[in-house]
Amino acid sequence: MTIAKKSVVWGLFAAGGTIAAFIFPALIALFLLIALGKVPDGLQFENIHQFATNGLGKIILFVVISLSLWHAAHRLRVVFHDFGVRKDKVVANAVYLVAFIGTVMTAFYLYTI
Repeated sequence: MTIAKKSVVWGLFAAGGTIAAFIFPALIALFLLIALGKVPDGLQFENIHQFATNGLGKIILFVVISLSLWHAAHRLRVVFHDFGVRKDKVVANAVYLVAFIGTVMTAFYLYTI
C-alpha cells in the first residue's frame, strides 16, 4: 500500500475510533433507557425523523456512520491477521470495499429521506 493510501486509511480509522469512543457509549445508554421503556422525549420517532431529514442532521449521521464503518473495517483487518490469515491484500480489499459500499449506501439513504 502506498504512503498516500495508508494515510487516508489511518486517518479514517483514527477518526472512526474517536467517534466510536465518544458517541457509542452515549448511544448505548440511550438505547438501554429505550429498552427499559423510559424513552426520553427527544428520542420519540417524530423527533428522530425530524433530525434525520434536517441537512445538518444528515451530515452528522453520515459522519458518524461512515467513520464507524471505516474504523470497523480496519479493526477487522487486524483481527484477520491476528487469527493467522496472511492474505493481507485480499482481506484489506474486502473489508475496505465493504466500508466503501456502506458509506455509499449511507449517503444514498440519507439523500432519499
